[in-house]
Amino acid sequence: MPRPRLCRRIKFNPNITYFKPQGVPMRELEIVELTTEEMEAYRLRHINDLEQKEAAKKMNTSQSTYQRILYSAYKKIAEALVNGKAVKIIRN
Repeated sequence: MPRPRLCRRIKFNPNITYFKPQGVPMRELEIVELTTEEMEAYRLRHINDLEQKEAAKKMNTSQSTYQRILYSAYKKIAEALVNGKAVKIIRN
């Protein structure tokens, strides 16, 4: 049986939950779903300029878990930018 998931601290509550390429109707776009957890990890690293150890502590998670969350965010954001997909931020 897997270990229960820890409750992570997320202090980012986005008002805007969709981003899409300009000039392309939503119905024609594929959607990449980014969790609020991934957005928080991305925000702490790139907006607040925190190092991995500090950011992991703020999110109440281990450094390795924080790194996996951040890498997942990088991959999804890159996929959306390179392939012209919409990004939807979902609450987990």
